[in-house]
Amino acid sequence: MTSSRTRLLSQWKPRRPQWGLALRITLAALLALGFAQSLHLHLPLWAVLTAIIVTQTSVGRSLKTAGDYLIGTIGGAIYGGAITIFVPHHSELGLLGALALAVAPLALLAAIKPNLNVATVTAIIVLLVPTITKVEPLASAIDRVLEVGVGAIVGLAVSFVVLPSRAQGQALAAAARSLELMADALGALLAGLTKGLDNDALHRLQDGIGGSLVTLAEIGAEAQRERNAGLSRGPDVAPLVRTLLRLRHDLVIVGRAVTAPLPPSLQDRLGGAVDNLRLAATSHLSACAKALRERRAPPPLGPMEQALAAYVTEVAAVRRDGLIRALPGDQAERFFALGFAMEQLHQNFRDLEMRVTEWALPGKPTARVV
Repeated sequence: MTSSRTRLLSQWKPRRPQWGLALRITLAALLALGFAQSLHLHLPLWAVLTAIIVTQTSVGRSLKTAGDYLIGTIGGAIYGGAITIFVPHHSELGLLGALALAVAPLALLAAIKPNLNVATVTAIIVLLVPTITKVEPLASAIDRVLEVGVGAIVGLAVSFVVLPSRAQGQALAAAARSLELMADALGALLAGLTKGLDNDALHRLQDGIGGSLVTLAEIGAEAQRERNAGLSRGPDVAPLVRTLLRLRHDLVIVGRAVTAPLPPSLQDRLGGAVDNLRLAATSHLSACAKALRERRAPPPLGPMEQALAAYVTEVAAVRRDGLIRALPGDQAERFFALGFAMEQLHQNFRDLEMRVTEWALPGKPTARVV
């Protein structure tokens, strides 16, 4: 019994955000229907649908969705109501003309501003509902706004109260995931200097990093919205996002420099220094990811700096011995580009240390390099 319960909990815990969202959506739909019926709204369906749409994965996203939905609904109701009242549409041809007038401008607006696409739907509902049921055009517009308003209020209330999910925590988790992917990619790139590259695997890693940073930027905007509304405290997520974007750019530069293994003469001299640098850098990135997840202080940068200093020393010795002059032009160019990339990476590691420090909670021990 105990083992079954432990197994069940282990399966449930990673899916806790998804379970929480499912619970919030279900509760929001039920409450919206109850309120719509108690207020005798004409079409409770729209209150329920709005509540479901507004209830998002985070409070910040719910705020954005509710605002866009209400603005689009009010604008669409006003425009659709004006078309319904002032454009005659008693015949089938007249109704087609009124529908075209209602849809075309709002469809163009939605193409320019996709967050207002509900305005088109609202205008259509306001125009066509009076032709299906016996309701005045003005009453149809007012009903639509009230139905959406009830759904939006219910969705927001549920998002705030029932297992609220803050975008700030999601942003830190997404940043940690990006750092872990960067550690894998950097390790594969530096290993390629001596062992060769698996280009397909590297492309998958680079694509994964790009996708994770896009997700992080979206969640970061939601976290900033929560912060502006006074719903969360702590640092701004934007500096952390910018630091990770710079680290991503460093990896791109490293990737361009490491298109083939080092010549055998340089592998003999630099292989050990490169391996030590690879282990130190990837371990530091992984430890920073863990520190962000657990809101701890970052690991010390010393081991990575020592490994980089040892690599720079070996590079200087190689240059003194004239080994670089014997290389073809393209290999020498990649070699110097790698040195530049390592220096940029070092600078952005320092920046990452500051960003992780900002998010550390007082009293928690420093994350350890593994």
